[in-house]
Amino acid sequence: MLPDIFAEVALLLLLAIGVGALGVRLRQPLIVAFIAAGILAGPSVLGWMQANDQVDLLAKLGITLLLFVVGLKLDLHIIRTMGPVALATGLGQVAFTSIVGYLIALALGMPPIAALYVAVALTFSSTIIIVKLLSDKREVDTLHGRIALGFLIVQDLVVVLAMIGLNALAGANTDEGSMSLEVLSVLLKGIAFLAVVGLAIRYVLPKLLHLLSHSQELLVLFGISWAVALAALGDTLGFSKEVGAFVAGVSLASTPYRDALGARLVSLRDFLLLFFFLDLGARLEFGLLGEQLIEAAVFSLFVLIGNPLIVMVIMGVLGYRKRTGFLAGLTVAQISEFSLILGALGLSVGHIDAATMGLITLVGIITISTSTYMILYSHPLYEWLAPWLKVFERRQPYRENAQNEISDDPMQQMILFGLGRYGTGIAQALRERGCQVVSVDFNPELVRAGDPAGYPVLYGDAEDPEFIASLPLARTQWVISTAREQHVSRILIHTLRNLGYAGRIAVTAHHQNEIAGLEQAGADLVLIPFADAAREATDRLFEEADLDPEK
Repeated sequence: MLPDIFAEVALLLLLAIGVGALGVRLRQPLIVAFIAAGILAGPSVLGWMQANDQVDLLAKLGITLLLFVVGLKLDLHIIRTMGPVALATGLGQVAFTSIVGYLIALALGMPPIAALYVAVALTFSSTIIIVKLLSDKREVDTLHGRIALGFLIVQDLVVVLAMIGLNALAGANTDEGSMSLEVLSVLLKGIAFLAVVGLAIRYVLPKLLHLLSHSQELLVLFGISWAVALAALGDTLGFSKEVGAFVAGVSLASTPYRDALGARLVSLRDFLLLFFFLDLGARLEFGLLGEQLIEAAVFSLFVLIGNPLIVMVIMGVLGYRKRTGFLAGLTVAQISEFSLILGALGLSVGHIDAATMGLITLVGIITISTSTYMILYSHPLYEWLAPWLKVFERRQPYRENAQNEISDDPMQQMILFGLGRYGTGIAQALRERGCQVVSVDFNPELVRAGDPAGYPVLYGDAEDPEFIASLPLARTQWVISTAREQHVSRILIHTLRNLGYAGRIAVTAHHQNEIAGLEQAGADLVLIPFADAAREATDRLFEEADLDPEK
């Protein structure tokens, strides 16, 4: 027994750091390390975790922010651009895994409700882990990376619907008539809830966010408050905190502040989720886990092999090459943090017992750990298995050939920080030359107005590493900053190089004597507005007057 709660939390954090460092050394996602830390801190080993109520509260806040950020970053554009493959692969994999998983669970002697929870938990893959692994390998913007992100978004939408359905099931009585009334009641409440949020999106949120964006601290505080408030309202109305938090995120997803807000909340989300995984690990009972090793092995093999196979089958039918199908398929060879959250929800409402929750967690540890290495070494693994994968490819992979033609579009993409007079002129000149320009500014007034040509402007800070990491750097040829403060330019250059940005960087300076320092920091080009403008004006004078300086 530790002396007080504060000391207990301090020891839990230190333990998480130690186990997490070992996990990073082994190239494992921190989810696995934090569950292991929870096991060590739990009653089965060290017995440190006593403040269960406080840890549970922090865990619920973490889950709320997780769903909020998922909703906030919901990019339906990826689904639209990927078209049929995102929907067909996402929905096809969910249907296959849930149906076959349910039949396997019944065959292993599980009761129907528990079998349903296990089957649904097996369908979801971790967006957080996949994006991190693909980013580390510089594969987010590859064809298989974009397809994977597309069907992971579809999975995120399905998990929200699953939570709504299971909450309705939890609130209903066993009587068929009562269940129908309960489902109808939840549906009507949901429609009313969405209508109110829709009105807020139309008439309240744009003006409120513009007002709050003058202070990033207030903007972040509002985001957290909005997420927690709608989560509480969703729970009160009967369709869970998670759904309310997701709707809160979606309500802000169309605003220009979403990227900056999401970037600022990622670290807080990850910190609070730590307590969910610690609590989950601490609640595992080793006696029950020992009895479930066979079931866990069966379900793990099904996820590790069955999920990639169904993705390869669907993508092969849709006209993609076996290599693309294989690399995309590996991203679904694990269950996700949502699977664990779904299991925790079922445990809290009494649908499943601790043994079933332990089984889901054990499958999560096995599949996440194994699939991480499968993704990290995906290319050697493909080379080894390629001779046996021909069955998953059509003679003419017509859709991938079409995608490759689209990806060969010569239009260059630029990211421009700062949309003052100088920045606006640069953006206009680049667009006239056929470039695609993503404009970013820290001034709420400029963000609200958009640039003079009518293009939207993102709200963001060149000094915020998380925001910069959220930008489409992999397909960007130039990052240009018109900020004249040297420290801003140096931070931007340092962040971009740390993120592995391989394109070119242009920054702005006041004087000639600043050029050498900025080039030494890593800038490819240093712009000096007045000097550059003077040279251009002189060139134009000579052109118009047809003057020859040599005469």
